[in-house]
Amino acid sequence: MKQLVKTQERQEKILLSLSQCSYLSRSQIQTIHNIGSTRTAQRVMQQLSEYVSSFMDGEKIYYLNAEGRKLTGCKKVCKKLTTAKHYIMRNYLFIAYGCPEGWKNEMRLKYKDINVVADALFEEGGKFYLIEIDHTQKMSANKIKIEKYKKLISYGKLKSPTFIWMTTTEYRRKQLLKMCEGLDVQIFTITDFY
Repeated sequence: MKQLVKTQERQEKILLSLSQCSYLSRSQIQTIHNIGSTRTAQRVMQQLSEYVSSFMDGEKIYYLNAEGRKLTGCKKVCKKLTTAKHYIMRNYLFIAYGCPEGWKNEMRLKYKDINVVADALFEEGGKFYLIEIDHTQKMSANKIKIEKYKKLISYGKLKSPTFIWMTTTEYRRKQLLKMCEGLDVQIFTITDFY
């Protein structure tokens, strides 16, 4: 009986993680939920097949299906998309920063003529962290976004946040570093995590 309750609790937590993160790779589920082996993770996810769908992108990527959304109250519909890699990259940062409780995805920041959507943000110890993922974005679009953030800071609407970027190559990391001059920024490449 005790084991059944533990199993159900773990399954609920995994489904809620999928609700929050939209897409999770098998290894990310293992890390977040302290599942020891790949084989155990595959078995656990097989038991959840009524509530999740998956596809392969190097490893299995999971997301909530209609039954899973109904069970968790999730409104966001996920499908097999090429943009799933963007979510997976963001999730690496979510895990690396200890799965902060205040983590919010796709947050719109507006003031006067400025409107920008951060991939994620969270607050820790009174300091704001803004997450940006550069997966397939053009550098010109990144530059525009950075300029908008700089304007929000100059208007006093962002109190010295730390910007955390993840990009795909060292070359792009260096370009972003130049564009973010004067900002408190950390820039990672996907190879730092994967």
